[in-house]
Amino acid sequence: YIMSLSEQFLSEQSVCLEQFSTWSEMEQVNFVEQLLGSMSHYQHGQVQEYLAPMLQRDFISVLPTCGLDHLAERILACLDAKSLASAEMVCSEWRRVVSEGLLWRKLIESQVRRSNLWRGLAVRRGWLRDLRRPQRDGAESDVGSSDSHYRQLYPKILSDIRRIESNWAKGSFKLRRIQCRSESSKGVYCLQYDEDKIISGLRDNTIKVWDRKSLECTKVLSSHMGSVLCLQYDDDIIISGSSDSTVRVWDVRTGQPLNTLYHHCEAVLHLRFCDGLMVTCSKDRSIAVWDMHSPSDIALRRVLVGHRAAVNVVDFDSRYIVSASGDRTIKVWHTASCEFVRTLSGHKRGIACLQYRDNLVVSGSSDNSIRLWDIESGICLRVLNGHEELVRCIRFDSKRIVSGAYDGKIKVWDLQAALDPRSSADALCIVTLSEHSGRVFRLQFDEFQIVSSSHDDTILVWDFLGDDGDQGGIKEAADEEVDEAVVLHFADADAEDEGGGGDAEDNEAGDEDD
Repeated sequence: YIMSLSEQFLSEQSVCLEQFSTWSEMEQVNFVEQLLGSMSHYQHGQVQEYLAPMLQRDFISVLPTCGLDHLAERILACLDAKSLASAEMVCSEWRRVVSEGLLWRKLIESQVRRSNLWRGLAVRRGWLRDLRRPQRDGAESDVGSSDSHYRQLYPKILSDIRRIESNWAKGSFKLRRIQCRSESSKGVYCLQYDEDKIISGLRDNTIKVWDRKSLECTKVLSSHMGSVLCLQYDDDIIISGSSDSTVRVWDVRTGQPLNTLYHHCEAVLHLRFCDGLMVTCSKDRSIAVWDMHSPSDIALRRVLVGHRAAVNVVDFDSRYIVSASGDRTIKVWHTASCEFVRTLSGHKRGIACLQYRDNLVVSGSSDNSIRLWDIESGICLRVLNGHEELVRCIRFDSKRIVSGAYDGKIKVWDLQAALDPRSSADALCIVTLSEHSGRVFRLQFDEFQIVSSSHDDTILVWDFLGDDGDQGGIKEAADEEVDEAVVLHFADADAEDEGGGGDAEDNEAGDEDD
């Protein structure tokens, strides 16, 4: 290329460059623009090929030489996993920044903070302990080795997530069964669970606490004079409602009774509490709103009347209280003022269950259908059909609706597809689970599992994280040896004059009297 340059050019080149250097930056740019404008397309290509590497700068490698390692780390920390893996392959200096900055660990930490699924996996797989361990200053090789651990962990986490999603779609699970074996009336009406325990309310008038690992009953709370139809607990208390018309408050750790509320004149069918507010509903057709100052100081604020049959279920947030009844309607009330807002009508028979979150209400009825409602407009967005009998319990999250019915079946539905009017009704039910031999009364679920209870006197734990997705591994536990449980029975003198309420089962979700 040099040999093709003329002697005249070589002699004049230095003069041109010297003159060019005397101009201002703006003048230089203007000159180059005019020069480029006079060149051919081929010459433009040659110039571009020459300029390309000059326009590229390895800023990640340059920053540490200026004492700005932390900036290089912060820039690379913005990458997703695929891009971070590519960045490691650019050069050894980039790989060093990723390793010493513990960027794989930080990427996992950010996912755990944002996602319930990642957080749940961290707990179940045991690597949450590693994330909580303080980052230690150590030798470069030690730090690199530490981040190498998280780099290898990341694809394993993704594999777990794919397995979970696949198992939900296929209905593959590991089943664990608790045989409650109640001595008198059989049936588990309600439950709630966490990582350590399951708390259940039974038809035999007791509340039983089960250890999640051993599936053994660790406590029996006995004070109700009728079936325990509903309960909820938090870190401090359990609150239960019964067919004996009472609401009782218990210490969640000791099982000691703390308070008994007498207001409803018939069975308490459902209750919810949160942030100092509790709402209860009853077969007596009323809804009670309570202010919770402490476990021993719970005061009735307002009674909501409007339903024409038993009020079977309530839910609420800071905006609305939502109630559903055997009168076939859902009613919406302002939480702060307790004033009536609107009625949602559409079900053909009594409504047994609902959940309300954000702007969505999902309800199940003895017309065997599930309906999705927009709470602001009152419009029914979708009707889901598939159950053959009364839909008794329902829960939903951002992905799924899970319903249980008197046909003994649990169905999993695609929530996002159900909210899309273009989706075919035939494609909405993902899977049907049929392990219960009786009516399904209650269920709760998260990203990994469903926990359900039934008239068949069992609690089933459906685990979708099972490593092999095999349904064959069934573990059973029975409440046979009472000596192994802590049995708590407290005579309540104030309740002696109250007749034990009959079972509410036959009345729930029933139509209003004609």
